[in-house]
Amino acid sequence: MTAPATAPEPSAAEQPSPMGALSQLIQEALDKGSSYGKLAERAIDPETGETVSKPYLQRVVKNPPANPPTPPMMRAIAAALGLPFRRVQEATAEQWLQYEATELAGYDSDVRVIVTHLIGKSPEDLRRWRYMIEAEERARREAEEQARREADE
Repeated sequence: MTAPATAPEPSAAEQPSPMGALSQLIQEALDKGSSYGKLAERAIDPETGETVSKPYLQRVVKNPPANPPTPPMMRAIAAALGLPFRRVQEATAEQWLQYEATELAGYDSDVRVIVTHLIGKSPEDLRRWRYMIEAEERARREAEEQARREADE
């Protein structure tokens, strides 16, 4: 999920879904006209050659297994869905670990801030983290402005 640096979007914890995040990604592909068979044909990990079967994909959507897919299986699912591995990895973490990562947008390309949190973190904790990040952003901008003024003198 990507959110502006000063106005985070509501988290998945505030908008629960009966279907897990990885299950949703697969279901979305099915809703767009794909089939379990077509997905399974494309579900090949480009690094190891490991595949994911049609029954496994069906199970993830209909009755998810107790254990999450392995990294090679996630890469295979990413290939099947035509999505970046990171997106499938995030969906897997959210579905099996109730873990969500929020990426803040609006920073220079060389600065990447990712705030990670467990679903269920208190609003006070989230607010405290947001204040710390915003304070760092202000300090960085002020330092850049000061450096420009000194260079102009």
